[in-house]
Amino acid sequence: MGSLSSSGWARVCAAALFLALAGVATRNEAAQASGAAQPSSQPAQNPHAAEATHAPETVEPRRQPMTFVWHAAPKDRCAPDCRDWIEAVGIITGDTPALFEKIATGHDLSSATVVLNSSGGSVLDALALGRVWRKAGLFTTVGQVVAQEGVNGKTRAIRPDAYCESMCVFLLLSGTTRIVPPEAHVRVHQIWMGDRASDARAATYSAQDLMIVERDVGRLAKYTFDMGGTGDLLTLALSVPPWEPLHELSRAELRMGNLVTDEPVVADAPKPEPSRTATVGKPAVTKKPLQDRVATAPETVVPTKTAEALPPTGGAAPAE
Repeated sequence: MGSLSSSGWARVCAAALFLALAGVATRNEAAQASGAAQPSSQPAQNPHAAEATHAPETVEPRRQPMTFVWHAAPKDRCAPDCRDWIEAVGIITGDTPALFEKIATGHDLSSATVVLNSSGGSVLDALALGRVWRKAGLFTTVGQVVAQEGVNGKTRAIRPDAYCESMCVFLLLSGTTRIVPPEAHVRVHQIWMGDRASDARAATYSAQDLMIVERDVGRLAKYTFDMGGTGDLLTLALSVPPWEPLHELSRAELRMGNLVTDEPVVADAPKPEPSRTATVGKPAVTKKPLQDRVATAPETVVPTKTAEALPPTGGAAPAE
């Protein structure tokens, strides 16, 4: 699971994502951030000097805001798996539930599988989306959807070498059937305050901040048990601070947390909710700026910040 933080090596990516979403940088500021040469009133000695620039930083799709693509099953040649696939790639933000609603409208979600490749994101938005997925009866897995040439033309396939980190793990848990290929990477860590991502240990925290984190840990715990997860999964996630590398779950830990339904699980794991065929209802979405993580809480709670689960801020994550 992640916290409200990002890894040290992901800070530049996080900054680029912030500028792209918030739209607060001017053109000159953006050029300075990328190391581009600034305009000059003097003619350049080198005719190509004005074009000189460093290569822009690229952000992996799984670290950009989440997008969805619907891949319909080719009914004439889809055996043995004739389910539709919903490719879900990127970070969970306040816009993610509405984007999912848009792509899901008009489809029978009970016959679809969500294919996840994500670095985490907003805790409350992930929990809201996960409940929608469970109610709709979706299956979940980890992978990358690719098109490839087959004997009868182009076919679809799922590459298993993908990542499901931080809050993505709890979206994975929402599937009525959950499959994690051996090649996939499922990683967890604590939730944390999103605006302290630069250095979680050096930042200061108020009583209000502690209340927010404890509130969201409670919501996460309730969600985990509602989805059929175990206390072992929560213990693993909440024991990894945001300045340490994410912990990658072993096959035994995946089973222990009840994250896979195609392998034996611990005997005392709570049973998942029964599958129900349904079309998705429109989830409640609160628009909020990415930079301050302000969310509208339930009617009994004063609106406040929410935790965020992204890669840790300190230490290098395992090489990918």
